[in-house]
Formats: sequence, C-alpha cells, structure tokens
Amino acid sequence: MQNDVSKQIIQSFAEIAKDKGIDRDLLLTILEDVFRTMIRKKYESDEAFDVILNADRGEIQILHIREVVPEEELTNPVTEISLEEAHKNDPDLELYDEFAQEISITDFGRRAVSMARQQLAQRIREIEKDNIFEDYSDRVGEIVLGDVYQVRSRDILVNHNGVELVLPKSEQIYKDRYRKGDTIRAVVVEVKRYNGNPSVIISRTSPLFLERLFENEIPEVYDGIIDIVKIAREPGDRSKVAVISHDERVDPVGACVGMKGVRIHAIVRELQNENIDVINFTDDKFEFIKRALQPARVLKVELSEDGKHANVLVPADEVSKAIGKGGVNIRLASKLTECEIDVYREVDEEDDIDLGEFEVDFGEETIELLHDIGCDTARAVLALSEEELVSRTDGKITPEEAEKIMDIIAYEFEDEED
Repeated sequence: MQNDVSKQIIQSFAEIAKDKGIDRDLLLTILEDVFRTMIRKKYESDEAFDVILNADRGEIQILHIREVVPEEELTNPVTEISLEEAHKNDPDLELYDEFAQEISITDFGRRAVSMARQQLAQRIREIEKDNIFEDYSDRVGEIVLGDVYQVRSRDILVNHNGVELVLPKSEQIYKDRYRKGDTIRAVVVEVKRYNGNPSVIISRTSPLFLERLFENEIPEVYDGIIDIVKIAREPGDRSKVAVISHDERVDPVGACVGMKGVRIHAIVRELQNENIDVINFTDDKFEFIKRALQPARVLKVELSEDGKHANVLVPADEVSKAIGKGGVNIRLASKLTECEIDVYREVDEEDDIDLGEFEVDFGEETIELLHDIGCDTARAVLALSEEELVSRTDGKITPEEAEKIMDIIAYEFEDEED
C-alpha cells in the first residue's frame, strides 16, 4: 500500500510538472517540502525525520530517526526512544545509538495524504504562474501568433501555446473584426499580476507592433542596416515612419517599400490597410518637417527659436494634403518631428484680406484664436472646413461660430468678385 500511494503521488505530479515545464529537481524539492509539512502537522517538528525521494522508481521513503536512551531519561518521544522499545525492533541496538524507523505514508491518514496532494497541486500552479510571468516578461516587444478563443465586449482572449493573452479594446485596431478560432498577430506590451495571476497584455495599436512588422518583412531592418528612428501612428488610418540607412548604397525608403511596394503592402494588409508613409530621416529640422508633411509639397518652413513650433507655407491647392483627412497628416507630422506645425496657404496678397479687418464682426478673442491656428488672412480661413476650425481650436470656436465666420468671409469675396 505504501509503495502504491507513493508511486501514484510522484508519477501524477511528475507528469504535470513535465507538461508545465517544471524542472525535475525543483519538483523533488517541492515534494520534500510538502511531506515535511505533513510531518510537522503530526509531530510538530520535522528535525528527527529524513525524506528520501526516488523519482525514477516512484518511491517516497520517510525515516523517523531517534536516539536510544534509558527509559528514565526519555523526555521527547519524537526525538528519543527507550532502549526497551528499540530492542523490540533491533536487539543489537545499544544506548545512544540512532534508531531509524520507516513511516508509511498511509500512517498519516487519508485526510493528510489528500491535503498533501492539494498542496502539491497548488505549488505546481504557483510555479507555472511564475514561469509564465517570467517567460512573457522576457518577451515584451516580441510579436506572438495565437488563436482567438473568446471575444468579449471589452477585450479578446487569445490562446498562445496554452497561455491566455489579453487584447484589450484599446489595443485593437478599430477596423479589426475577430471570431473564435481566428489567428491573431500582436506584440506583447505588458505583463502584470492580477490577484496573483499573470496577465499578459498584447497590442495591435502600439508603434512597437509596426516596428516589429518592419523587422519581419524587411531584411535590412532586421539586420540593422536600416534603423527606424521614430514612428507616429494613428492605428488603422495612417502612420509615418522615419528611417535611416547605415550603408550609403542602400536607399532606406526604397528598401522598406520594396519593388512595386510588395514589402510595405504586406504590412499594410496586416494593419487593415493603414496608410504608411516611409520618410528618410535627417537631422536638418527644416528638411525633416518638409518630408514629414508628405504627400504635400512644402514651400517654406519658419521655425521658432526653441524648435518646438513651425509655420509652414504650402501651395494653395496643397493645403488639404498637408492637413489630411480629419487633420491626421499634420497631427502625425507634428508627432514625428516633435514640433507643433501650423500650415499656411500661399496666396496673392492683393487678392486677400487681413483678418484684423474682421475684428468688428468676430471679436478680438476669435481673431486671436484664428491667428493661433495659423490663419492670418481671410483666404487662409477659407482653406479650412468648418469642422477643422472647431477641431483645431479644440472647440473654442463652436460649430455655429465656425459657420458664421465662413459665411462672413465668403460674402466679402463675393462682393469683390461682383
């Protein structure tokens, strides 16, 4: 019975440990700790016991080692045994010898054995959690490929090699649509503990995901010939990626885009057709701002002394390109260059009106708001939409006020044309 029970315990947990990738020596240490806990509960101390484990043969041997003492000197039955009692098992023993007696696991009782099993299972679960935490902490910044096994309102749960990964709503591209069983690619961005359990957070919106996709698809980036200097991204809509080559023979933009765009298209498809502008990085801030505003053609850049603000002049018909749909192009260019950019429209001064002339109509505060967003003339205002006036002033100009401003300015030019 003793051997049967010990074999069952060792074999069952050895299999679990193997499946979970737990080291064999660590498992033996856990087993010994569990049995020593069982001994302490029964005898209050485990100092007089040896626990011998043989994982290969599936055997557990517990030896109770006591000192042989005269009956009248016996004070602690856990660490001592009388000579008379010891002779019942071994007549050759003498006073103050060590008496070793094997204890059967079944002697601890069914409840104690059951608790030992539970404790072993709990320890293995804890080690598995620690292993997951350490493993994925080392993987932060890596792309993982997993299967969707649950789609919830606030997140998606992904199975990766038997480990649950979480893709929060905030880390999903808004165009993403997944169903159970779909394959999903994302980058590990954070590993934390929640109530003792490891939580692995993955992302498809992080600039790091785009950077890793470049490394996967473009050998020159992977090999370090081309470096990604900075990424500005609005997931699912547009990204700007500044790159630099460490080999003058390699064109960084051409290498990233590939023949007929084949390399960049693979990344674009993964990101739900997100437009990607690859830009040749330069330390020349003026030139970098020009490149960052592509596809718009920039005529002139005026940079503030601290380099944090730029006024940019573009042809009249290029304003919409410079700003982009919903202002996305100018926002990304500002992020990429770490410089607040205001776009001005090239106009014929004789065919324009200084905004100061509208102070009676709009008020001084509104004129200042328009100046702040780079509109010094009437035609510069007309180059924007009413929605852009509202968004670029952070709502300080309301939709109703924007409509009034546009109507008044447009009316002035109608009068001129008449």
